[in-house]
Amino acid sequence: MSTGRVEGKVAVVLGVAAGNMGCAIAKRLVEEGAKVMVAGRRQEPLEQAALDIGAASCVCDITVAADIARLIRATLDRFGRIDVGINATGWGLLKPFFETTREDLELMAAIQFTGPFQYFQALVKAMPPLIEGKGGGSLMQISSVTATIMFDNHAAYMGTKAGMDHVMRTIAHEFGGQGIRANSIAPGGTADTPMSGGGLDFPAVAKLYAREIPLQRTGVALDIANAALWLASDESSFVTGQTIQVNGGQTLRRNPSIGEVYAAFGAAG
Repeated sequence: MSTGRVEGKVAVVLGVAAGNMGCAIAKRLVEEGAKVMVAGRRQEPLEQAALDIGAASCVCDITVAADIARLIRATLDRFGRIDVGINATGWGLLKPFFETTREDLELMAAIQFTGPFQYFQALVKAMPPLIEGKGGGSLMQISSVTATIMFDNHAAYMGTKAGMDHVMRTIAHEFGGQGIRANSIAPGGTADTPMSGGGLDFPAVAKLYAREIPLQRTGVALDIANAALWLASDESSFVTGQTIQVNGGQTLRRNPSIGEVYAAFGAAG
């Protein structure tokens, strides 16, 4: 049952397709009363997600500055304001350090650093001015547990996620006086989303990860969506510049090594 925790707020969620983490976040915001614009680069899965959850949609490739500008304009034209802006895009490249090419690095930077940087620039400019304690808004970057703890063959992904976490702290520092809060959410493996869910479908792999998580289970998209809802709501009005670790405490331990993961896949096969 909805309690209207974000009733009347306008949110933009970039990185949405049917069944992914961005979709789960957008759905949760809609359930709690927000007006939501979802965005992603593939039109058909984006439109299906929007239809499923009752949101508006706008095609946007985060690596294209003109697309970002069009998304912000479409949201303002449709709803008149933006109170919440979330980036849930990512590219889960797994590649050994010495095999990672200049082309890989440039694409990774475009998807996970330059594009998000420009997206948040546009959102800060679009948020309502702070007048008599009202205005500003909440910005969120979906980060990763691997921005803090290690995983093999993942340097480009991990480095850009960690870099954006620091950018969010910078936004919190520079624009807090405008009522703008900026935080990251760091999931671990999420069992029911496309990026990591396939591997976690194997019991041997899920057990391997659960061993490293104090709460002894892998995460699900709703865990992340609930954290995003809290950061979008006025309940978190004094929280900014933080990386919220929504991964069952995994940062207290470690990721399995790539060898352990491959061995678990082998046992599953």
